[in-house]
Amino acid sequence: MFITIEKVQSIYPSNFFYLYLVKQFTLKKNERLKSRKQIDLLFQEGKNFRVGPIKVIYRIEQAGIEALQFGVTAPNRNFKKAVDRNRIKRLMREAWRLNCTELKTDLLHRSRYLVVFFIFSGRELPNFNEIEEKTRKAIGKLREIVVS
Repeated sequence: MFITIEKVQSIYPSNFFYLYLVKQFTLKKNERLKSRKQIDLLFQEGKNFRVGPIKVIYRIEQAGIEALQFGVTAPNRNFKKAVDRNRIKRLMREAWRLNCTELKTDLLHRSRYLVVFFIFSGRELPNFNEIEEKTRKAIGKLREIVVS
């Protein structure tokens, strides 16, 4: 027995839009940059720019498995406690997850593959609003690069 979208929408009319949004704003496992080879290649051949305390390293290719892969780090020398580094990384991943959908669609329309790595180089713990603002600016700049 197959369940169609229309049937789900008729059963759960108020939750359908919410379920669609939840599925749209995800950061799947295959969208995370984990491959050591990919990371090394990114640092060797990638281009970079800065947006406030965030350094963005990126590499664009013509074809790939996923349209977009993303990695993040906070250096050990600026934040000695792992709790602080993990919080910064969690905030950056969340800001990326909420704001990268337009970049994904641009990449899919142009059949391009983008590998992105964010490095937080600030000296003090940021709040989510600061991180989200800088992440939006970085994503806007990446969209300009992809479109051109």
